[in-house]
Amino acid sequence: MTNETTYGPAAAHDSASGNVTEGKNDGGIMSPENIVYAKPRLMNDTPMHYCPGCSHGLVHKLIAEVIDEMGMTERAIGVCPVGCGVFAYRYLDIDWQEAAHGRALAIASALKRLWPDRLVFTYQGDGDMACIGAGETIHALNRGENVTAIFINNAIYGMTGGQMAPTTLLGQKTSTCPFGRQPDLHGYPLNISDLASRLQGTCYVTRQSVETVPAIRKAKKAIRTAFEASMQGKGSSLIEVVSTCNSGWKVSPVEANKWMQENMFPVYPKGDLKNTLDVQE
Repeated sequence: MTNETTYGPAAAHDSASGNVTEGKNDGGIMSPENIVYAKPRLMNDTPMHYCPGCSHGLVHKLIAEVIDEMGMTERAIGVCPVGCGVFAYRYLDIDWQEAAHGRALAIASALKRLWPDRLVFTYQGDGDMACIGAGETIHALNRGENVTAIFINNAIYGMTGGQMAPTTLLGQKTSTCPFGRQPDLHGYPLNISDLASRLQGTCYVTRQSVETVPAIRKAKKAIRTAFEASMQGKGSSLIEVVSTCNSGWKVSPVEANKWMQENMFPVYPKGDLKNTLDVQE
């Protein structure tokens, strides 16, 4: 399986950058051969509600690019969570369904069974997926539902004030564990992707990030791989994106990237955890 498969009307792309263009040629700087970057066509013009330095915006952009490049604009359905990503439907011009807290994969399962020709994915944070939605997450993935779960792991509840999340690191301070997470009191961080990789229903489980250009490219490739697998009926895919929350962590965006690299990557190492697909790496 290669990343050249098109599942709908082919989109026009800039030959140099791979970004979608309108094919306009007015003889000036907007000629296709001169464009080095363009906003994805599926991204709406909407006020940004995410904090400066947040990883959500980059992941939204990658999803928009992949859906457009696959020609799935008219057949993509996203499921929004409760949390910072609750307004994801404002940013991408595709069909969306809002789910109750933690129930995104239950909704996605129903959508895919009703419309098997649709590209169905969820967009969830660590609280939504790994805490209140842990039951729905495990059972949907174990059933092998042909959907993709995109999991934003920033180790904290960002929207509600910076409380401890299931993925909060040992020793990490939050508003509900101000002296740091202690295993004897709060338990250990929940590694939902490791659990998912051991389920028979999953075909692709990977952990990526978006703090550098190479990391962004790898994350985009992972999203494309997962979306193609779901359209080919290969089973469930989970893409964990280890992310920053500089507002919740009380640091600058630059410091947040450094903290993530030094503290989160050792606990949540990047790379494929499971890949049963015929993919050339």
